[in-house]
Amino acid sequence: MSYVFPAPARPILAVVGSVDVFPIHRIYCVGRNYADHAMEMGHDPNREQPFFFQKNPDSILPSGGKFRYPEKTAEVHHEIELVVGLDRGGTNINASEAIELIYGYAVGLDMTRRDLQAKLKAKGRPWEIGKAFDNAAPCSAILQAKEIGHPSEGRICLEKNGMICQNGDLADMIWKVPEIISFLSGFFSLLPGDLIFTGTPAGVGPVSRGDSLCGFIEGIGELDIKVI
Repeated sequence: MSYVFPAPARPILAVVGSVDVFPIHRIYCVGRNYADHAMEMGHDPNREQPFFFQKNPDSILPSGGKFRYPEKTAEVHHEIELVVGLDRGGTNINASEAIELIYGYAVGLDMTRRDLQAKLKAKGRPWEIGKAFDNAAPCSAILQAKEIGHPSEGRICLEKNGMICQNGDLADMIWKVPEIISFLSGFFSLLPGDLIFTGTPAGVGPVSRGDSLCGFIEGIGELDIKVI
């Protein structure tokens, strides 16, 4: 058997302190997982069930890369997030066992065509055009959990052109990482290589060509990209 054309390269992330790389299977994203962000987007911050959307594996943009401002939009927003990488999978996983699936953590940005997303929401249509475009998931190298454990608190922030625009704490997540994995595994068969973007604190806002974005999560690392 041979392919009818060369198979695309599999998306990967670097692993901190290793020559090995993390092969990406799927990207899941949790919506409105910080109360302050839920409120700034006009929603009730009470602990409703989590909801998810997906980005494409090849939406990944490694740290240090250039984020090309996408077409058909005039309002692209940044959303800084803790990213969880799995090296084991399963279905209907208990929250008490979910930690065992985690390979490591990274710093990510959920880049969003906000104007297009708003129009799709208003019509009750899917969000892919607003969320799953090229380079829509900038992400740092993965730091292995065996090096740092499993953080449940710590500062998460984003600077735009040297000015802090998002600033929160992982402890403020409405749904914690083990709960997210458990809930998600009830709807999907999770597999090694899955990434989960776990939501963003308040302060999301627009980016412009020429902007420099620097994300930071305490104990995890940094992410830097340039908007072109």
